[in-house]
Amino acid sequence: MKKSFYLLLPAASVVVLASCGGFGKITSEDFTVTPTPLEYVSGKVPATISANVPAKFMPKKGVVTCTPVLKWDGGQAVGTSATFQGEKVEGNNTIISYKNGGTATMRVSFPYQRAMAKSELYMQFDAKKGSKTVQVPEVKIGYGVVATAALVSEAARTSGLSIAPDKFQRIISQKQEAAIKFLINQANLRGSELNSENVKDFIAKLKEIKNDQKNLALKNVEVSAYASPDGKYDFNEKLAEKRGDVSQEYVNKQLKAQQVSTNVDTKYTAEDWDGFKELVSQSNLQDKEVILRVLSMYQDPEQREQEIKNVATVYKELADAVLPELRRSRLTINYDVVGRSDAEILDQFKSDPSKLSLEELIYAGNKLVTTNAEKEPYYKKATELYPNDYRAYNNLGVVAMKQGDTSKAAGLFKQALTKSSSAPEPNANMATIELVDNNFSSAEMYTAKGVNAPTSSETQGSVLIAQGKYDQAAAKFTNSCTNSAALAQILAKNYDAANKTLDAIQEPNALTFYLKAIVGARQNHEAVVLTNLKQAVQKDASYKTKAQNDCEFMNYPDAIKAL
Repeated sequence: MKKSFYLLLPAASVVVLASCGGFGKITSEDFTVTPTPLEYVSGKVPATISANVPAKFMPKKGVVTCTPVLKWDGGQAVGTSATFQGEKVEGNNTIISYKNGGTATMRVSFPYQRAMAKSELYMQFDAKKGSKTVQVPEVKIGYGVVATAALVSEAARTSGLSIAPDKFQRIISQKQEAAIKFLINQANLRGSELNSENVKDFIAKLKEIKNDQKNLALKNVEVSAYASPDGKYDFNEKLAEKRGDVSQEYVNKQLKAQQVSTNVDTKYTAEDWDGFKELVSQSNLQDKEVILRVLSMYQDPEQREQEIKNVATVYKELADAVLPELRRSRLTINYDVVGRSDAEILDQFKSDPSKLSLEELIYAGNKLVTTNAEKEPYYKKATELYPNDYRAYNNLGVVAMKQGDTSKAAGLFKQALTKSSSAPEPNANMATIELVDNNFSSAEMYTAKGVNAPTSSETQGSVLIAQGKYDQAAAKFTNSCTNSAALAQILAKNYDAANKTLDAIQEPNALTFYLKAIVGARQNHEAVVLTNLKQAVQKDASYKTKAQNDCEFMNYPDAIKAL
């Protein structure tokens, strides 16, 4: 990145440096470092160093090894060296002319450490002329590390955490069905059918609904009557209608006996070809494929019936095994199971949480309480009562993460994965843990497994920031208003979008205001820098030291002093 810093390199490093023993003069002005200041990218601090070696610096029999060294208070990092030689040296190194000088390019990458923010880059020389060692003083060629991209680990703590959803439904639609079979060409209700177990269950369900109107709500009863697809169509139509009438009368009688009022919706089907097709396909009939093919070839019911009868080898089996099942009425009770209200769930948790279902507990933690402290007991109780479900462990991990306990959160997410290794939410959340710990390759692996998590797009965006792919990262955060989204937009140099995102964050923390200050610095708004740095420090005092060492604010010494 290009920045305009009005700092002077120390005089000792810009004056002409004269070495003894035959090497010429070289100064800091003979070096260009890109970028200056240096920048953090994907866990490293890379730089390209271009040297314009002046004439008469390199003796014809001289050899010099140049080593970039990044120094900070309490440590240093040594970069990869490059060796150059004079014209009369036998060797394979790059030759620098004594008379004309020359150019050289070095690429260096230092593993990032936080202390590098306030640092200086030097070029050190190991010089020899022939067999004689010559002292060439080191030269300061760069300074500082802009580590804004390293904030991805901090931003990830509160961005893109995935809550596992509950499946709670207060009202669940249910059905109770019964079938009454009829003899061929008849529509009378037989005692054997009315005393069958499925009819008894039908009547029992009506009683249950009558006796439990708080939790069960009757919607209606449906009667569907059928005739089998053999015989004349007109006869079958009247027969099916009659079966519907007698079945409806029976249902009305049962409703009256139970003192239950509801609509009875009756319909009839003259020839049940759909049911016929279904039963045939499920049967063990030897020629069932032939029968099904006949059904598909002919649309006229009588022609289809005649063609099937022509298949003499199978018609008897159809008459014995399939057709009797189609001479029926189907009775259906449609009703709702009504669950606890929100208030009842909360009250039940206080009195005896063991009576709550898994879905009620997770629903309460997800939607009925707001603070992390309130959510925690619901999820914890769910893990105790229903230890094999991953969701409560995952959601407890999110609570721990938001409370700042990364270690506890990681343990809970791993526990969730022991219950379901492919579950998207704990995989996505483990990606966040790895981002916080700067384990970017592991984060990428977990992100791939958590691609179906609700916030997977944000996790992918954070991984792309960690990889230094800022434009791609910003595209992943299109619908997000988080610190991570704003960070991606800042790194992609879309400062207007970053400002809008930061303003839309509902619960801004210290990092939110710090990012606002960075945007202000990059847009040369000193008042914005000062206002937001003060708010960041007010929320978290550690941001004062961070700001004092941050190259983003090197042009604003007055704002730093005012903190």
